[in-house]
Amino acid sequence: MKRYLLTIAFFLVTFYASAQDHMYSQFFNMPVYLNPALTGQFEGDLRMNAIYRNQWSNIGAGFNYYSASIDYKVPQFGGGIGLIFNRGTEGTAYLTKNNVAATYSYSVGSEDYVLSFGLQAGLTNRVIDFSKLVFNDQIDARTGYMPGSVSAAEAPLYGNRMFFDAGAGVNFVSGDFMIGTALQHLNRPDESFSGVVSRLPIRTTAHVSYLFNLSRGDVDVDERSSVVPSVVYYKEATSNSINVGMQYKRRGVNAGVWYRKSSGYDGPSALVLSFIFDLYINRDGGEKLRFGISHDASTTRLNYTNTSGTTEGSIGYETTLGNRNDTWGKFQGARRCYDFY
Repeated sequence: MKRYLLTIAFFLVTFYASAQDHMYSQFFNMPVYLNPALTGQFEGDLRMNAIYRNQWSNIGAGFNYYSASIDYKVPQFGGGIGLIFNRGTEGTAYLTKNNVAATYSYSVGSEDYVLSFGLQAGLTNRVIDFSKLVFNDQIDARTGYMPGSVSAAEAPLYGNRMFFDAGAGVNFVSGDFMIGTALQHLNRPDESFSGVVSRLPIRTTAHVSYLFNLSRGDVDVDERSSVVPSVVYYKEATSNSINVGMQYKRRGVNAGVWYRKSSGYDGPSALVLSFIFDLYINRDGGEKLRFGISHDASTTRLNYTNTSGTTEGSIGYETTLGNRNDTWGKFQGARRCYDFY
């Protein structure tokens, strides 16, 4: 009985409430999802990233999210072009959202700063399997769910919706300081299944990071130790969350600890631990693999015992193509966004 009541509760949240985008704890391992202005902002020529999030794994009607991106640096305009795919499945009714989008960024700057602008445009398909839902007229007070029973509840007008989706962002780096912001769903698409217009709220993301170099003297880049405190803020309709934490970086190892607090005094919160490992295949050629794992432990009434927390895994690959040259010469000496993650 408890299982089916949970199913109904999750359906009501995801079907009738304004939809909310998923957020990654390893935001720095899916930079194009964080902000389209980060497209093409990396050391190599070609970058591929993938990430998976299994949220509240102990709940049967789970929440699973995936993102994969590929972007290519175009030095002629100090930015890049890219493609990103996002997928989310939620609840017993398999409320599924698939999105594919193209991204673009352009940068201006000097030895002292780099200012990047980004655009994103794509298509989103939202699908629900109404037949998987269980309603109260399919539940017997004594025996629970009645197999084979059919509910009198009226099915939605549509089982899927396809719509255009657009976003934009900006990122600024100066010295040891980085700040950026992005807006998604700028066109406020209608995602309703019922036929009654329901506009997708604009998602606002803001992020700030600072790089502290802990090494003294003239130390080789590979041997430097640094700490990068960051704050990431998300807001969509009435929901918002803030991530506060820091990463420690040295010799291709990145360890982080974060605290996330969501809407309201009683909103969900979590303590997040992350570990990132960079494996350099050809350092001179700019080729490397990145592996990441993180785990969220709930710290509020939606506690760890009930949810088993949330786990993320990520992988990235970066390389150069052809003969390498000083493609970022016009920004020589300036820090770039990749120095912060």
